[in-house]
Amino acid sequence: MDKLVINGGKSLHGNVDISGAKNAAVAILPAALMASKDVCIIDNIPDIEDVHCLERIIESLGCEIKVNKNSVTIDSSILNSHDANTEDVRKMRASYYLIGALLGRFKKARVEMPGGCPIGVRPIDQHIKGFEALGAKVTIEHGVVIVEADKLIGTSIFFDVVSVGATINVMLAATFAEGTTTLENVAKEPHIVDVANFLNSMGANIKGAGTDIIRVTGVQELKGCSYSVIPDQIEAGTYMIAAAACGGEVTITNVIPKHLESISAKLIEMGAEIIENGDSVTVKSNKNLKGVNVKTLPYPGFPTDVQQPMSALLCASKGRSLINESIWESRFKHVDELKKMGANIKVEGRTAIIDGADRLTGATVKATDLRAGAAMVIAGLIAEGTTEVLNIEHIDRGYPHIENKFNSLGANIKRITVK
Repeated sequence: MDKLVINGGKSLHGNVDISGAKNAAVAILPAALMASKDVCIIDNIPDIEDVHCLERIIESLGCEIKVNKNSVTIDSSILNSHDANTEDVRKMRASYYLIGALLGRFKKARVEMPGGCPIGVRPIDQHIKGFEALGAKVTIEHGVVIVEADKLIGTSIFFDVVSVGATINVMLAATFAEGTTTLENVAKEPHIVDVANFLNSMGANIKGAGTDIIRVTGVQELKGCSYSVIPDQIEAGTYMIAAAACGGEVTITNVIPKHLESISAKLIEMGAEIIENGDSVTVKSNKNLKGVNVKTLPYPGFPTDVQQPMSALLCASKGRSLINESIWESRFKHVDELKKMGANIKVEGRTAIIDGADRLTGATVKATDLRAGAAMVIAGLIAEGTTEVLNIEHIDRGYPHIENKFNSLGANIKRITVK
């Protein structure tokens, strides 16, 4: 078990390169199982535990997989199982994409119920609704999702709520449905567009990803391809917030600035300077920032995955801030940890009321989930003295080499193995 020890109070300067998008990679890897010919070579894969977990799952299904730094080669032409039932499947949320991918290819799938961060009720009812609309029968027995269909038939599906997972999962299955499937009230996040582009590179016919309506015209087979995953919007936003919080000047490279507009707008409103330049964003800050109100929304709104890191910054900003979490009802579990460092936060329902503190002080805290872990790292970078962050296996699920990247900017973070 590792922990991070942070000596705070240092400004950040320099460049940091952003890795491939976690939320895209964990959907693209299962999508690669749908290629019955040739191999898929996927570049810009982030070096994180969720990806390693999926790689092990894919191998357990009978595929041949080779990893070379940030490139993964998958030969799924030899895929021989539709039954995903390992411990890795049970411990990560994104394993549910295996359902759509295996259903599309084999017209049947058996996948253990997914796990993931405890940030609220995360049902898969919209996924099931979509699969059933395509003609599949869905049952859940002893914690296993069993999906079967004689054939999949294109249809019109209107999602009751905007769901990233359901949008991607049903899009995967619909790729092999007969005729055209129209998906309405879909999510529009950048990684949905990336998954659609990957599928199209394999021979799918998907139009409208990134809009309110996606149309999928079914095909009979998909072939391998070479593809590069988009940069991680959430990792980039986290480093932008850290730069604003700590003061200094940081250039975040390998990003798509348009994906970061909602984050940039809030940092500018707080008093930071944001400079966009091609595939980079520079954040300049003197730490003299004011509080703002934030409401999380589906893309292109402010991302829920950046809410927790943002709350750490607001704890050290002047005045009162309000955060309204409209996506997940239990995404304030990190608040008690921030209070240990002197933060002044009160949670009322889905709203956090933050009165900026004169200072935060180092303490021993824990990462309650992935993005909460990033929030604790930022709080530790701001705080006076030493902060120890425990349970960092959550952080490793989504942030590649976080201590090395921050140290390259002038931070002082050590990873220590606790025996």
